[in-house]
Amino acid sequence: MATETRPRQRTHGEGTAVSKPTAAQRDWLRRGLGQPGGKLPLFDHDGQRVHPRTVRACVDRGWAEPWFDNPLKPDWLVCKLTASGRRLVSED
Repeated sequence: MATETRPRQRTHGEGTAVSKPTAAQRDWLRRGLGQPGGKLPLFDHDGQRVHPRTVRACVDRGWAEPWFDNPLKPDWLVCKLTASGRRLVSED
């Protein structure tokens, strides 16, 4: 039985859990820093599609947001960095 890797969490302030990105999430988010509008790539450095679970986890945590629909691949999310995602990866 496969187990799903969950992002590490830390508490912040009054005990509110704040997610900490995985290495793959952080790498993907960083790539949006130098792009117009914070556009995040659909493919990794090796030309492979960024795993949809990575994309969805970042969207769910508010670090990325859907930008527009992709008419050629409607099941692919085209995303951009949010302000909180930009702050997260700019702090490194």
